[in-house]
Amino acid sequence: MFVIYNKGEQRLPIKVWLKSKQDLDGECLQQALNLSNLPFAFKHIALMPDTHTGYGMPIGGVMASAEAIVPNAVGVDIGCGMGFVHLNVPARLLRDVKTPNGTLAQHMVGQIMRAVPQGFEHHRQKQKSEFLDNFPIKKLYRYGASKLPELDEAYYQLGTLGGGNHFIELQEDEEGLLGVMVHTGSRNFGYKVANFFNAIAQDLNKEMKSPVPPQHQLAYLPLDTKEAKGYIGWMNFALEFARHNRLLIMERVLNIVYTGLKEYGGVKEIEVLLEANAHHNYAVEETHFGRKVWVHRKGAIRANRGELAIIPGAMGHYSYIVEGLGNPESFCTASHGAGRVMGRKQAVREFSVDEVLRDFKTKDIVLGKRQRRDTAEEYYKAYKDIDEVMENQKDLVKPVLKLKTVAVVKG
Repeated sequence: MFVIYNKGEQRLPIKVWLKSKQDLDGECLQQALNLSNLPFAFKHIALMPDTHTGYGMPIGGVMASAEAIVPNAVGVDIGCGMGFVHLNVPARLLRDVKTPNGTLAQHMVGQIMRAVPQGFEHHRQKQKSEFLDNFPIKKLYRYGASKLPELDEAYYQLGTLGGGNHFIELQEDEEGLLGVMVHTGSRNFGYKVANFFNAIAQDLNKEMKSPVPPQHQLAYLPLDTKEAKGYIGWMNFALEFARHNRLLIMERVLNIVYTGLKEYGGVKEIEVLLEANAHHNYAVEETHFGRKVWVHRKGAIRANRGELAIIPGAMGHYSYIVEGLGNPESFCTASHGAGRVMGRKQAVREFSVDEVLRDFKTKDIVLGKRQRRDTAEEYYKAYKDIDEVMENQKDLVKPVLKLKTVAVVKG
């Protein structure tokens, strides 16, 4: 970790979990400098080792405030995060066992793709959900309600994967045991909430003659306003929606995995060894350095001492289950993944679909994806080396499991 602090240019220091300033992209650094000059930012800005340029605030960034909340410091995919379940079953069964639909891994991938809508797809029927049935949405802030999502939409989006870097993976740990990992968020529901309140923040900042330049895309809501309370209510709803979205996907994937293992693999007893479910795009009130503050984690996970968290690598590479070390200097935070080194469009230009598929074939990985023309967007070469990222945050987390991809379903 190193510190960037030029008193003539910055209000607060920036603490960066990389080896040197040369490892930090110029645009990402500028966004961090913008954060460091926010009049309400608290103590310092923290950048995780997977940090890269985002919209307004860097991905892999952490900003705390006791006075304001910033919608763009949470991001448009509110509640994007990870779910993981570790099983006592040998992962080799997915490669070795044959079914009428190919290997057991191929059979499971086909079943998952039918059970879980991907990309822009939603369910055709409403999904059953006690959470949605009982959520008091009418109590939430309704200013400009026509631009906020309706509860009805959520029933069709629950249990859907989405696109981009979202995935479902069947994985193998270093002891040869099977893991299931899900990466998704609040879908279009959270996207609408984020954009609605960011627009309100922009209007409010204009009225207040905010000192924050609008081109920085860091419009904020003072915590004592009804708009801030409204955002917090809707954000928390989107966070719960995202968590239940992952839980429902995991439930359906595990049902497919259990059925396949019992029907074709002869497995009689399946035991869950470990499970976790956590966001990496959110804001939450916590106490740090003796003060209650709203910690914004954008592409970053909470890593309190002893807390389990999930750090995925790039598609077809390694992922980690970790235990937090509770480092106060990072606001008890760590990276949320490997972190991009190039944008999606650049990755598609530089790496062909054939190259990615050859890499998967060499690694004996099964890929489930409806449209393959954009497969290179998530190729591991478009990301930082996950092991280097882990090395740079040894003071933030310790590895519990290291997992490699056996099969992956992508939106």
